Amino acid sequence: MEGRTRRLRPTTAGIVIAILAVVVLAVDQFTKHLALQNLPYQEIVPVWGDVLQFYLTRNSGAAFSLGEGVTWVFTIVLAIAALLIVFLAATRVRGRWWAIVLGLLLGGILGNLTDRLLREPGFAIGHVIDFIYTPWMMPAIYNVADMFIVTMMICVALLVLLGVRLDGTREPRAVKETPAADTAATDDAAADDADASTVRRTDL
Repeated sequence: MEGRTRRLRPTTAGIVIAILAVVVLAVDQFTKHLALQNLPYQEIVPVWGDVLQFYLTRNSGAAFSLGEGVTWVFTIVLAIAALLIVFLAATRVRGRWWAIVLGLLLGGILGNLTDRLLREPGFAIGHVIDFIYTPWMMPAIYNVADMFIVTMMICVALLVLLGVRLDGTREPRAVKETPAADTAATDDAAADDADASTVRRTDL
């Protein structure tokens, strides 16, 4: 019964994933638009001390500006990841938690993929807009899409560790056979002792 309550119909799972992905994509692109319109380029704008600062920049690479010379590779990786989630949504995802996590993850991926495809300097080599800086936590500058990608990947790992399958069911726990074997051995030993006692009484 527990596994059934977590299962979604294929259409419902797809709708949940699509809606969440669109919402995250819209929020990501809207915040990037606001950053481009209101923030100075590559200048720190204090918001809350070292807890939160804005620093508008364009990133052609991955996290920590790695791989700046091979932007097209990240475009391909993002596209493959997005297609994989769409495939899973259409064929395997029936669990409520998986639908939520993958929907938010897809939205984050599409947010950065949109930058790669549509922003300067050109198609498939566009630079991602980053503007959020939290020096107390990490030296990287990131955006809303990055936040969803990182947090949802952590959630994916947790679901896997907890044994939650894509269809919403849980992996069955292994049944320990040792107690049963010990009980059987104890019963056999007790029976042997009873037989031995009967033999001794007969001899007497």
